[in-house]
Amino acid sequence: MTTTKFKIGIQYTLTGEHNRGVVHDYHYKPSPLSLNKTPFAVDIAGLKPAGKRQAIKFDGGVYESKFTIGMEVEKNTLHRDSIREYELFCGFEEDSSAGIRQGIRGYEAVTHILPLLPEGKWRTKVFDMMHKAEKIIDDRYSPSNGRCGGHITIGVDGMDGEQINEEVRKYSGIVLALFRNRLKNLYCGANRRMQPSGLSKYNSAPQGYSHSGWHYKYQTALVKGMVLEFRVPSRFESVKQMMRRYELFYELVNHAINVKGSQSAFFAKVHPIVLSMYNGDAEKTEIMFKLAKDFQKFIDRGVISNEIAMYLR
Repeated sequence: MTTTKFKIGIQYTLTGEHNRGVVHDYHYKPSPLSLNKTPFAVDIAGLKPAGKRQAIKFDGGVYESKFTIGMEVEKNTLHRDSIREYELFCGFEEDSSAGIRQGIRGYEAVTHILPLLPEGKWRTKVFDMMHKAEKIIDDRYSPSNGRCGGHITIGVDGMDGEQINEEVRKYSGIVLALFRNRLKNLYCGANRRMQPSGLSKYNSAPQGYSHSGWHYKYQTALVKGMVLEFRVPSRFESVKQMMRRYELFYELVNHAINVKGSQSAFFAKVHPIVLSMYNGDAEKTEIMFKLAKDFQKFIDRGVISNEIAMYLR
C-alpha cells in the first residue's frame, strides 16, 4: 500500500488488489488498512513541538499518529469511469441507506484507517489522496441525495470508544449544529445527547421526543469497540468539504483529549474552518455557533432552547 523514500517520506500507492476496485454486496467490502504510521521523520518535520507531542508517538522506529479517522462516502450512483482502486478507499459496496430499500441501487466507498493530524506535510499527503478520489467524492461526478450520509469514525491511541465518547461529547455541540437537519433521521437519531451506554438506553431523551431515545446501532455517535462512529454527518459532496470536516474533527479530538480547554477557546480554534465551510459567509457562521452553544447545553444537561427544538422534536 505504501512506498517510502528518505527525502520525501511516505508515499501512498495502490495495492493492486482487484477486490478493492469492484463493488461488493453490503458488508462484504475488503477490510481497511491502517495508514497512520510512517518510518520517516521528514513527514512530521514541519509540525510544531506541541503538535508532535500531542498527535504523534514514536515507537519501535516508527512514527504513529495518536488519532485516526475513517469516512464513509454514500452515493446514489457512481461515475461510470470511477470504479477502480483508490489510495484513499479500502473498497466499495452496495448500501441500503443510499437507496436499495426503495429498489434503487446505492453505493458506499469507505476509506482506509487514516492518520488524523495537525496541519503539516503528512496531512497534505492525506488530502492528496482525497483529491485523487474526487470522481467518487464530488457530486459533479458521483451524485448523492439527502438519503445519503457521511459517517465519520475516530480512534484515539490508548482509549476505547466509550472513553472517547466521554471526552468529545463535551465539545460536540458544534457537530450537532452543523448536521442538525439529520438529528431526526432514522439512521442516526437515537441518543442525541451522546450519553454513555449505561445511561443512554434508559435516559437518553426527555419526554416528548419523536424517537424513543435508544437504538443499538442508529445513534448520533455510536460506540463501536475501540472507536466512536459519528453517524450524524451528512453526505460528502466535494473534496473541499471532506478536507474541512477532517480539519474540524482533528481540532475536536485534540481539544477534547489534549487541550481540555473552554468551549469558547475551542470555538475560536475552529471558527476559520467553519467559516470556510460556509464559503466565507460570516452571518451564517455566527448563527451556527449560536446554535452550537445551545446544542452543547442540550448534550450536557438536556436543555432544549426554542432555537433548537425544531431539530429535536
